[in-house]
Amino acid sequence: MDTRRDVTTRSRSELWRRRLLPVVLLGGGLALAGCSGGAPSALNPAGSGAGRVANLWWLLFWISIAVFVEVMAVLAWALLFRRRRDARVRHGQPLRFVTIAGAGIPLVILVTVYAIGLRDLAALGDGPDPGAPTIEVTGHKWWWEVRVQGGAGATANELHIPVGEKVRVRLRTADVLHSFWVPQLMPKTDLIAGEVRETWLHADRAGSYRGQCAEYCGTQHAHMAFLVVAEPRQDFDAWVARLAAPAAAPQTDAQRRGQAAFVQGSCAGCHTIRGTGANGRIGPDLSDVGSRWSIGAGAVPNDGGHLGGWIANPQTVKPGNYMPPQPVDPGQLPDLIAYLRSLK
Repeated sequence: MDTRRDVTTRSRSELWRRRLLPVVLLGGGLALAGCSGGAPSALNPAGSGAGRVANLWWLLFWISIAVFVEVMAVLAWALLFRRRRDARVRHGQPLRFVTIAGAGIPLVILVTVYAIGLRDLAALGDGPDPGAPTIEVTGHKWWWEVRVQGGAGATANELHIPVGEKVRVRLRTADVLHSFWVPQLMPKTDLIAGEVRETWLHADRAGSYRGQCAEYCGTQHAHMAFLVVAEPRQDFDAWVARLAAPAAAPQTDAQRRGQAAFVQGSCAGCHTIRGTGANGRIGPDLSDVGSRWSIGAGAVPNDGGHLGGWIANPQTVKPGNYMPPQPVDPGQLPDLIAYLRSLK
C-alpha cells in the first residue's frame, strides 16, 4: 500500500510539474517581452521622473515573483506531503506558518511599498525652480499646440527641453479631456477643461522621446502623438529664438508661387505662417512645418507625397479631423508643397 501511495504521489507531482511549468515559462516570457524592446517604454527611463516609476514597477514585479514562488512551493508541499501524520506538523507548525507567511510578511511588504510610494510621489510633485523654462501645451482634437511662455510664436506636436534641466510644462485643453504622457520621461498628467495643470520634464541624455495622449478623446485618439527633443542648452535657446522669428522666406520661384497660393487661398483662414498675411488661429501654426517629425500628430511621415495627400484630402489620412479637403488647383499643388517643405 505504501509503495502504491508513493507511486501515486510521484505521478501527481509529475503531472503538476507538466501543467505548471509551461504556465510559468509562458508568463515569464510575456513579462520579459513586455519589459524589453524599443522605445517608448516606461521601463526604459531617460529621466528622473520616469526612473522613479520604473524602479517602483520593478520592486513590485520582484515582490510578485517572490510571492508566486512561495505560493507554488507551498502548493507543492501540500500535494507531496499532505498525508503526513506527525502531530507537530498537524497542530503546531501550520499555525505559526500561517501567522508569519499570511500576516507578518504581507504587512512588512505593504508598509514598505507604501512608504516608497509616498517618497516617490513627493519627489514627482517637487517641480523645477521658479526660474526654469516654462512651456505651455494645449491639447486639441487631435494635436498639441506648443508655446514657450512669454513667446509670440507656436509650433505643433513637438517641444524641446535642455538636457539635465527640469522644465515646467503648463497644460490646458481646448476641448475634451486629454492626457499628456511621455513614458520615458514622466508619468501622465490629465488635461481638464477650465484648469491649468502642471508637470515637469527632465532628461538625463539627449534624444527624441515620443509622447502620447493617454486618455481616450475621440476617434483619432491614437493619432495624437508628440515628440520631446532633449538637446544641449544652446540648441534649446536657438529653438526658442526660432519660435519668435518670422518663417523662412521663399528662395525659389516655385516656393514663391507656393507662398502666394497659401496666403491667397483658404489655408490662411485657419493657419498662421509668421511674417506673412496668414494669421489663422484654428489650426496649427505652420511656420516650421517642413522640419516637423510627422504630419497629423503622428498619422503619417512628413514627406512630399504624404503632405500632398494631406492637403488634397486630409480625411483619407486622418478621418474625423477638423480640416476639410482643400480646393487647391492641381497645377499649384507642387508649388505649395515646395513652399511648405521649405519652412524649417
